[in-house]
Amino acid sequence: MATDVYINLLIIAAKTAILLLGGSITYYAGRAYRRTGDPSLRALSIGFGVVTVGAMLGGISHQVLNLDLAIGIAINSVLTAFGFGVIVYSLYIE
Repeated sequence: MATDVYINLLIIAAKTAILLLGGSITYYAGRAYRRTGDPSLRALSIGFGVVTVGAMLGGISHQVLNLDLAIGIAINSVLTAFGFGVIVYSLYIE
């Protein structure tokens, strides 16, 4: 039972780090887009934002809403895949 508590604390710490780091990347990419007007930076910002939101929604669904861990993993995985697709697109466009 004590192991579950440590695992939950580890998940919360990891999701907090993802929020801070992913939010920072999203912010700076968005700021660079506003400064330059480069559409690839806008897409990059959106992609990292989606990845960050996906991680947070996955964690919230499990930790706050008490949904099954598999549902949280599915939410996180779908949004991460979509976000990475947007990031790849941002690297492709000119």
